[in-house]
Amino acid sequence: MLVLTRRRGEGVTIGPHIRVVVLGVKGGQIRLGIEAPPTVEIHRDEVCVRIQEENQSAACTGVVPLAAFRRLLRTGRRSTA
Repeated sequence: MLVLTRRRGEGVTIGPHIRVVVLGVKGGQIRLGIEAPPTVEIHRDEVCVRIQEENQSAACTGVVPLAAFRRLLRTGRRSTA
């Protein structure tokens, strides 16, 4: 882990397209600004963990939602005709 000290207005660049800037410090909290391309997903740690859990849960289920199953049936009929 890289540990850096930054002041308000100073930043860190990650790769060629991501920049993290310290916007402010208030009590025990730091406000960060993150500049990244729209294709880069940015989540808080707790949100990222929840997304991973939901993805694992969805991958383990063998249940297909009824609406998705009906769409598959309709497209299947059209392609065989």
